[in-house]
Amino acid sequence: MRKQRIIFLILLVCLLSLTGCKGRSKLGGETATGNVYKIYYLNSAMTRLDPQDYTMPEKTSDHDETQIDWEIVRLMDQLKTVPKDLDRQAAVPDKVGFEKYKLEDKVLYLYFDNNYSMMNSTREILCRASLVRTLTQVKGVDYVAVYTAEQPLMDSAGSPVRPMANSDFIDNISNVNSYEKTELVLYFSDGAGEKLVRETRDVVHNVNTSLEKLIVEQLIAGPSRQGMNPTLPKETKLLNVSVNENVCYINFDSTFLNNTLEVKEYIPIYSIVNSLAAVTSINKVQITVNGSQEFMFRDSISLNQLFERNLDYNAENEVEVKESETGGNQQ
Repeated sequence: MRKQRIIFLILLVCLLSLTGCKGRSKLGGETATGNVYKIYYLNSAMTRLDPQDYTMPEKTSDHDETQIDWEIVRLMDQLKTVPKDLDRQAAVPDKVGFEKYKLEDKVLYLYFDNNYSMMNSTREILCRASLVRTLTQVKGVDYVAVYTAEQPLMDSAGSPVRPMANSDFIDNISNVNSYEKTELVLYFSDGAGEKLVRETRDVVHNVNTSLEKLIVEQLIAGPSRQGMNPTLPKETKLLNVSVNENVCYINFDSTFLNNTLEVKEYIPIYSIVNSLAAVTSINKVQITVNGSQEFMFRDSISLNQLFERNLDYNAENEVEVKESETGGNQQ
């Protein structure tokens, strides 16, 4: 009986040892944590992104860097070097030198040498999409900003490209020839929830996506700048968008009516209307919920009407009026 107990205890210890090792494996001489990330490589023809699973190795005691730094460094290494058994291309070309990075307020700043700006527009869009989609998977990184030769990356108009979020790249880029970059003007709420504040945003999107649909989707995604607040809940479902004779018809699900954000009742409505009117030919907007316009928004605004652009709600318009009045008094 005693011998049987000893054998049972030995088996129990072995079982516990095996259980304790569950979920960890060796990866290139390092222990894998089990956290799986997507590395967005380019396909062999360099026409689309082609993601590959990557298991993050566990940070060892001889590394004094933070967990975020540990993950950023390893993901950047993966982006620059494709495993030999994969028929894919690195997102960052060999000739482009990666110099350093810094993380501030959830924005990851990546510094490349001047060769980055020498890429053609097609390759650069794919490279940027790969960087953003891969690195924003790290907890604590919400945006990625690209610098070349210590200067911000510039767009075609000569303006700095703002920090980019994963949502800036609508859907996965499967064919770069089907995508284009568009500058949007979006209006979000100020800190008090009483005025609309302007944000200009470059978005890479599918050419088959209407500009009106893209604008509303970006409003739902929320602002990317500090000091701005969202106007629509992230869980809002956009059911349909159509345009007829400069009138935009937008159909939401019932989540639109359950807007509990701390903003004035008119802010969500004119966030949509003024954003659409800023960059399209839209001059009126009809909002419906589940196909019906027989609703009161926030118990005060009837949806049974066409909404027109109203600049009085824009904070920038208020500033312009004050400056005009001050100038007139000085004359």
